[in-house]
Amino acid sequence: MTKWIDRELLHAFALEDTNAHRLCTATDGWVERYGHDVLVSFKNESAREQMMAEYFPWAQETGYVCQRIFGRLLPRENADRVAPKLLWGEPGSSLRSVATERGLRFGVDFEGGYSAGLFIDQRENRRFVRQAAPKNMLNCFAYTCSFSVTAAIVGAKSVSIDLSRKSLERGRENFALNGLAAAEHRFIADDVFAFLPRLKRRGDKFDLIVLDPPTFSRARRGKTFHVEADFERLLLVALEVAQPGARMLLSTNCSKLNERKLEVMARYCLKVSRLAGGFHREAQPIDFPPGSAASTLWLTLR
Repeated sequence: MTKWIDRELLHAFALEDTNAHRLCTATDGWVERYGHDVLVSFKNESAREQMMAEYFPWAQETGYVCQRIFGRLLPRENADRVAPKLLWGEPGSSLRSVATERGLRFGVDFEGGYSAGLFIDQRENRRFVRQAAPKNMLNCFAYTCSFSVTAAIVGAKSVSIDLSRKSLERGRENFALNGLAAAEHRFIADDVFAFLPRLKRRGDKFDLIVLDPPTFSRARRGKTFHVEADFERLLLVALEVAQPGARMLLSTNCSKLNERKLEVMARYCLKVSRLAGGFHREAQPIDFPPGSAASTLWLTLR
């Protein structure tokens, strides 16, 4: 059987006002909580059936109650990704809700696309952003701007860049959910590689930069981004708008780019840019088994 988190960890999450976290990780999938809803991600039907069969006895044992359970297939190709479907619970109610992470509120949408709106394996990296308390943050491939919200709550100004206007609009909604005015924050629907040189020409500098690109994306005019081939180029461009002492998050879900390879790449980019820096890694999220979260590395410029 799959190992599910226990009652004590559920209680610990409740104490820190977090209701977005993983419930279990299986060989061919995982189960996650988003507020009052549960999302089962599976590679095949047998994995879905097994996790669903295990969920109800676990919920009874721990006293956990959810309103709905959604399911999504984890396809081999990004082009085959579809929005989650309702597996259990009352149909007809809104598929949008709100989840919390250490008191911050984030919108969740189970009909808006493949992803619900919050990458919960980045929870400890968002905690580090709050601790770092940046003044000016650049969030590349910002998606729904969870890192920008986290920085804004401790007083930072931010620039969030993403190709998707819809995702950035959801980012604005996340600002509103947390009572944050968007006046000192910019939401840029553009290609990162096209916009960062403009920031450089303007002389803009940032003391915290988030680089958490997708494995693959397609920009306007047919341009594509492949993280294995293009992450190095992304980092080189981002270093040009980093101020001395800046912290930079390097993160990817690509299985071929582990933390060691990220560090090798970063050291090469530092050498090319004639800069120096050190590295550290935040703790693995306690609800994720080793190797099941995104590969992440923090670079601090000297």
